[in-house]
Amino acid sequence: MSKTAVLYSNTAPNAVQEAGFIEFLSKKYGEEVSLVWKKDDSIEGGFRLQVDSEIFDWSPSGRFSQLKEAISALKNKNENIIPLLKDTITNWTPKALAHEEGKVLTVGDGIATVSGLDNATYGEILIFSSGVRGMVQDLRPDEIGCILFGEEDDITEGSTVLRTGKTAGVSVGEGYIGRVVNALGVAIDGEGDIMADEYRPIEHPAPGIIERQPVDTPMETGILSIDSMFPIGRGQRELIIGDRQTGKTAIALDTIVNQKGKDVICIYVAIGQKASSVAQLVQNLKMRGAMDYTIIVNASASESAPMQYIAPYAGCAMGEYFMEQGKDVLIVYDDLSKHAIAYRSLSLLLERSPGREAYPGDVFYLHSRLLERSARLSDAIGGGSMTALPIVETQAGDVSAYIPTNIISITDGQIFLESDLFFAGQRPAVNVGLSVSRVGGAAQTKAMKKAAGAIRLDLAQYREMEVFTQFASDLDETTKRQLTYGQGLMQMLRQDQYNPYKQHEQVIILTVVLNHLMQDIPVLQVRKVMAELLQHFKEKHFYIAEEIERTCVLSDECRENIISIAKKYLQER
Repeated sequence: MSKTAVLYSNTAPNAVQEAGFIEFLSKKYGEEVSLVWKKDDSIEGGFRLQVDSEIFDWSPSGRFSQLKEAISALKNKNENIIPLLKDTITNWTPKALAHEEGKVLTVGDGIATVSGLDNATYGEILIFSSGVRGMVQDLRPDEIGCILFGEEDDITEGSTVLRTGKTAGVSVGEGYIGRVVNALGVAIDGEGDIMADEYRPIEHPAPGIIERQPVDTPMETGILSIDSMFPIGRGQRELIIGDRQTGKTAIALDTIVNQKGKDVICIYVAIGQKASSVAQLVQNLKMRGAMDYTIIVNASASESAPMQYIAPYAGCAMGEYFMEQGKDVLIVYDDLSKHAIAYRSLSLLLERSPGREAYPGDVFYLHSRLLERSARLSDAIGGGSMTALPIVETQAGDVSAYIPTNIISITDGQIFLESDLFFAGQRPAVNVGLSVSRVGGAAQTKAMKKAAGAIRLDLAQYREMEVFTQFASDLDETTKRQLTYGQGLMQMLRQDQYNPYKQHEQVIILTVVLNHLMQDIPVLQVRKVMAELLQHFKEKHFYIAEEIERTCVLSDECRENIISIAKKYLQER
């Protein structure tokens, strides 16, 4: 059965023109094509030719659109744009390019179903007649499902949809540092437009094994309990997991604040949070000078599920831009539980089959393809890194739920925050037994590794002894001292928010406490005395701090100096 082409114009074609159309179409489709003319007074000085869903637009507006595309392609060039514009306009000739045109079947809840775009591909961007953009998310035999990145009120059933042939992307560049943007890379902080350096697809293959190198450089958080026991390396993916309101975001923010002066670019992706919470967070970072090297990507709770869905991928694309320039990047996804819920909403609206806990079957791939993009690149391709801190919320401490187990299996370790510890005043409320870093000592400096020693073992012994002795009334002196020592350790690991420790401070604290020098200090005074001792080192023995920071090594001589100075200070005190 031959194809039928419909020609729209304000005047009928003559015999020669009709023969030319038929010859052109027969060559293009490799089969006989019949031509039907339909009068359209809106087209003057041109025509529109439609074959199935493909349209050849030779009207003045169609040719003008081609010229606009040719000019917009010059945006990413760094040369002087005036000569390029002149050359483009002078040498431009319109081409008979086909574009597909579809029709909206249904629209609602951020989802549109479209017919007529037979050649659309998964992840392709579509443009609706209202100017709203959407992304192909579901391919079916006779229609496609599309998620919308804008207001759906202007989209109506029967309105036209055009293909772009492009995948979803976001503008990236140095101009984004210090700014707050939405998931499409548009500034929302009221400080004007952002000059982009280039445009990157939000979905990008993760670096291969050959392109990576081992994780062995510390990404210091400034949080003593993490840097000493669960060190994070540049290029690692460390999950922060715990119930609601247990200090997960606080750990991420402390880590961002601690990167000041360390030439690390930080990206914080807020997914499904209150806009007021994000505004307060930005204010706190500004007060501490951390916004100078930080980008905030915000897809708040009031935004649609499609915007929350693409937000982490957009943030990751911005991070990859800097990583490929050889820079170190820290990216926080806060949080991926809400991201999974947004994706579940989209999938159910697209009528995909629900599986465990109503999540679609590909929800694991949702996060694995995101987190695998974090890496430390080999020196041959720049040596940059991107460290990921995904955050996941649990319900009543249940780490065996679907999304937590998925992300635990993708990441290189997890920091588990326990509600009971948090409410008992232990902050950060890190559970030593369930937390782990699979990179371990490889991501610690020699000084920190030597100073930390057997702290995890000491804490594990204390927690076990505490359980066995809580009902005992008569304890021997050795057990009492062991309990007092453990309580002192727990006090030492308490740390106020936005108060990160420097490396030398952590080394001094660990050396003093793990050598039982604080054994006779009342438990509730341990933190106060330790703060005074650190101030004493800063004022009178600053050379020790300088040596540790310079060499990242704790020599035996330096260690003995710390112990003797601390002993003398505590005795005189």
